[in-house]
Amino acid sequence: MKKLLFLTVFLLTIMNCFSQQKHSFEIKDGSFIYDGRAIQIHSGEMHFARVPKQYWRHRLQMIKAMGLNTVATYVFWNYHETAPGVWDFKTGNKNIREFIKTAQEVGLMVILRPGPYACAEWEFGGYPWWLVKEKALVIRSYNKAFLDSCKTYINKLAQQVKDLQMTKGGPIIMVQAENEFGSYVAQRKDISLKDHKAYSAAIKQELIDAGFSVPLFTSDGSSLFNGGTIAGALPTANGEDNIETLKKVVNEYHDGKGPYMVAEFYPGWLDHWAEPFQKVSTQNVIAQTEKYLKAGVSFSFYMIHGGTNFGFTSGANYNGEHNIQPDITSYDYDAPINEAGWETPKYKALRQLFQQYVSYKIPSVPAPIPVISISSIQLNKAVDLFDFKEKIIPVESDTPQTFESINHGYGYVLYSKKIEKPIKGKLRIDGLRDYATIFVNGKKVATLNRVFNNYSCDINLPLNATLSILVENMGRINYGAEIVHNLKGIISPVLIDSAELKGNWKMYRLPMNAEPDLHSFKNRYVKSHPVIYSGSFSLIKTGDTFLDMRSWEKGIVFVNGQNLGRYWNAGPQQTLYLPGCWLHKGRNIITIFEQENNEEHTAISAIATPILDELRK
Repeated sequence: MKKLLFLTVFLLTIMNCFSQQKHSFEIKDGSFIYDGRAIQIHSGEMHFARVPKQYWRHRLQMIKAMGLNTVATYVFWNYHETAPGVWDFKTGNKNIREFIKTAQEVGLMVILRPGPYACAEWEFGGYPWWLVKEKALVIRSYNKAFLDSCKTYINKLAQQVKDLQMTKGGPIIMVQAENEFGSYVAQRKDISLKDHKAYSAAIKQELIDAGFSVPLFTSDGSSLFNGGTIAGALPTANGEDNIETLKKVVNEYHDGKGPYMVAEFYPGWLDHWAEPFQKVSTQNVIAQTEKYLKAGVSFSFYMIHGGTNFGFTSGANYNGEHNIQPDITSYDYDAPINEAGWETPKYKALRQLFQQYVSYKIPSVPAPIPVISISSIQLNKAVDLFDFKEKIIPVESDTPQTFESINHGYGYVLYSKKIEKPIKGKLRIDGLRDYATIFVNGKKVATLNRVFNNYSCDINLPLNATLSILVENMGRINYGAEIVHNLKGIISPVLIDSAELKGNWKMYRLPMNAEPDLHSFKNRYVKSHPVIYSGSFSLIKTGDTFLDMRSWEKGIVFVNGQNLGRYWNAGPQQTLYLPGCWLHKGRNIITIFEQENNEEHTAISAIATPILDELRK
């Protein structure tokens, strides 16, 4: 028994020593040097926040099996600071240490992209929403209040991961300082280049002071290096397909030599609600990848596997006065590994290409996650939102308040006002952020939204009528100069013609961050009222599936307490990905908040394949 115990301890010691074996990585003589020899980085981006923790290993094995040697990941500040001063790096998908360690176990190096600005089609580019509440704070600028907040975040992150750098025996080989700052500098000409440079240099120093000791890099379009590069950090060029241009700009800003890297090489593209699903041809991706391989240029596919914008994590772009382009829930990205982790034709073609070029062994492709369909899930309860809000204590004000001013980050707010004298005319909400359903005495009269630049409707308000406006935050802007203008809700006076509706506004906060508890509410369905449906279903086996939302209009879905994200029949996305790891053998619970509710629903089904490219008018 003693011999067996000794052998066990000995083997565990050897395994621990092996797992902590240190490697070296540096930038030297124009090359990436790993354990003393020049290497080419073949990376793919995957965000741990967008993939269920239970699937991390599978997706990382898929990346390794395609032929890559590195995984890159953003860290989203607002994903880990869940409320002011409340940090979570441990629970569920937030356990970044486990993700990085799993990557190491799979045999991948790691590139860390901590921002603090990420972009990534993520809500507010990764910034916590409450930053805009502090008057003295100016985001993404050489501003003490902002830099102090960044320092706190960077130090909290460093406490979790700095011992996982390659200098300490971990897999992290490089860390990005800021992100795509050159494009921001180009758009914010009201700020001097000197101040821009002071800010980005301060972020770099905060990373160093926090204990990040591996090489730092920046990531910008090749024409934007003047504003985006930081002295002492390797410049990399996003999306640059011309090898000579890449070498020229890197040489100019990096002592006349490489290494040369495209930190974001796009095998797919992002998608917005109410716009066509974007696709990039396999042929083009293969041709460009082979150019990089032949030229010795390092690269990182953005994305290799996109995953899903679960909950309220998707952001939005901005395309003109008032308009936004909110990102869909799926972050499939037309990536080589699709949203559910399947190998695509693009994946297979890239794997064949890497087998021709790389010297290391490429493992076999792991088996896919099982897939199921569910023919009919019965919905046996419907709760009217106007009943549900009666148990919510409203915030009262003379004028409508923004989400932020009533300490409300995501989801919905129901604005309500009693009309003291009859009035009719053109209702205008120029400051709508972002989607509103308008009711008079409980009757739906209009839908307004910022996507289609629709901010007004005809309205007739009789004496003592109740005007109700349900407003949805569809995701804060995550890219460009407008990122500094990111208040949500109603941010301007509500007008009828030129008359402002003031006095006795009530605001009911509906965060929907957790599955609504419907037990104390009676079953009552009213057509065209926002409604919360619920039901249960039983499974004898679990697997990934896709909720079919084609007959629904707009809302969100919870299954077993997990917020799967938004649906909208405008498309192009018409299904919601439901990971099998969130399902149970036996009883499961589904809850659906349907905002428009123009027809009653008694059931919903789940299908075995996603529908992401069905656009409707």
